[in-house]
Amino acid sequence: MMYGFGFNMWWMWLFGLLAVAGLLVLIVVIVWIAVGGVKRAGVNGNPPAAPGAEAKSQARQILDERYARGELTTEEYRERLTALGEGR
Repeated sequence: MMYGFGFNMWWMWLFGLLAVAGLLVLIVVIVWIAVGGVKRAGVNGNPPAAPGAEAKSQARQILDERYARGELTTEEYRERLTALGEGR
């Protein structure tokens, strides 16, 4: 007797290959979500901002933080806002 190691042995190989393929798909999905998926989709489901708008808002954020820490006077803050094109 062969005790299951004969003709039906191909099911074990098929199961092993499917398990490896499923694991690879799972890893790819996790990496995609962690690295690129969130950036492409935007925050909270909103579409991502245009590249130029994102850079301006980041520069404005840094300027606001420096002003809040007291590194800039009000006059310097307003001058730099004007230089960024966001002054009123």
